[in-house]
Order: sequence, then C-alpha cells, then structure tokens
Amino acid sequence: MGSLQARVVERTTELFSHAPDPLSSTQSYRGDPGLFGPGSTTWELLGDPAAFVGGIRALLVQAAHPEVLAGVVDHSRFREDPLGRLSRTSAYVTATTYGAMAEVEAAIAAVRRAHRGVVGRSSRGRPYAADDPGHAAWVHQVLVESFLVAFETYGPRALEAGEADRFVAEQVELGRLLGAAPLVDTAAALHRWIEEHPDLGRGDGIAETVGFVLHPPLSRGVRVAYRLLAEAAVVTIPERIRRILGLVARPGARPAGRLAVAGLRWALGASPAWYRALRRVGAPIPEGRFRPARIAGLGE
Repeated sequence: MGSLQARVVERTTELFSHAPDPLSSTQSYRGDPGLFGPGSTTWELLGDPAAFVGGIRALLVQAAHPEVLAGVVDHSRFREDPLGRLSRTSAYVTATTYGAMAEVEAAIAAVRRAHRGVVGRSSRGRPYAADDPGHAAWVHQVLVESFLVAFETYGPRALEAGEADRFVAEQVELGRLLGAAPLVDTAAALHRWIEEHPDLGRGDGIAETVGFVLHPPLSRGVRVAYRLLAEAAVVTIPERIRRILGLVARPGARPAGRLAVAGLRWALGASPAWYRALRRVGAPIPEGRFRPARIAGLGE
C-alpha cells in the first residue's frame, strides 16, 4: 500500500477505533450467513465507503425527533465521548449487518439493555422511552434511509430496478428484532414516512447535538476530510428536516462529496467486515473490491 493510501487508512480508522471489534470471533461461526447473507443488497451497500456519509446523515436526521433527541441529551455520554458514540453506532451496524446470528443477537441484546433506563420527558413535555416501538422505528428507519440515500448519491454505481426496495425490505427483519414499529418495506414508502413524519421538531439540545456530529474532536489531518463527508451528508437531507436541524446545504457539497468518497474508495476499498463475512460463509470474494493490506490475516 502506498504512503498516501496508508495515511488515509490510518486517519479513517481513527474515527471508529473507540469501540471493541464486533466481529472478533466471527470465524467461529463458519457457514453462518447471519441476518442478510452474501446475496443480499445490504452487504454491498453497507460495504462501500459511501456508508460513512450515511452514518453521519443518520445521526443528524435522528436529532429532528424531540423525544429521540431527549434520550440522547439526557442519557448518553456524547459530550464526554462523541467519538465513542460514532464508534458504537458503527460497531452496531457492523455486527448486525455482517455478523453471524449469534453476533447479531448479541448486538441487539446490548442495545435493548442500554435502552431499558432511557426514559423521561422531552422539552415539549411528551414522555419518551428508548424502547418505545415508534421511537425505535424512527432511529432504525432513518439509519436505513440514510445508507440508501448515501449509496444512491455517492456510491460506485447506480442501483438497478428493485434494488432499493430490496434493501429496505431486507432491513425490516432487523427492525422487528429491535421491536420497532411501524416498519415500511419499499424505498418510496420509507422516504415518505421520514419526510412527512408528524412528530418532528426542534428540541432542547438540538444545536449542541448537531454541533457534536458536525464537529467532533478530530486531529487536524482528519478534520478536513470529515467536514467534506459531513457537508455531503447535509446536502442529502430533505429541506423540511434541514430547517428543523438549523442546517444549510453548501453549494458544491454534492460533487465535493463524490470526490471525497471516491478517494476513500481508492484508499480503503470495500469494508473488511464484508470480507470477513464472505470468508465465514465460504462465498466468492469479489475481485478488486478489497485492499490486500486491509484484509491481511482476516478470515483465518
């Protein structure tokens, strides 16, 4: 790997190195396809670096629901450990996407345990509970839509007819395991459900939360690239939700985002988690998708 590629890998890894490896034991489950499997649209979409933009977008859009926001503001440690929140979100997505079923179930059980005591009232006086099916649906479906939008906007290829719907339908089972409801199973219904959601608004702490997502404490070498990805995320958020979040889409953010994600794709290749899952089930490895230096020793 060239020195520039190595620096990009090192600096990107810095963002997500604040949580344990969720697939450290995955090769113990040989042949287990997990929740989705090698033929799924999910494995490809979440294996591309465009997913970085999707993750940032999801954390922003989720904050537009005052009760969900209150759960974060009142009960999480995002102020003391903002990168930890980003890493834990990434670890959860990795485990539920690419893990064997035992790893999927463990990740979901950990989320459910963490949510048990997350209860209270939002700044507009409504009760909230992290395990409320409607609140869980908002968090889950925003994450799903954000990954879909990020791939459609910044991915390496255009989705074929039916692939977006297939991705959304695949994610319904994960939503059910989380206890989320209602769940939708087409891309059009998902976009509509999020854009027209009746419970959105500005809650206390929204500016602070959005600020932490947009400006986490990063080294100078990572900060510029992260800012490009964050602006690439903002420009894909529907206008109604951008207004709630107090965000403005920067002119040129979309083409700049495409260049940034293409650079990450060149340096990083596809996700090593995807490679590990393919090795676990004995599926063919797509030629040219993975960088040898990033997958050396994985899948053994």
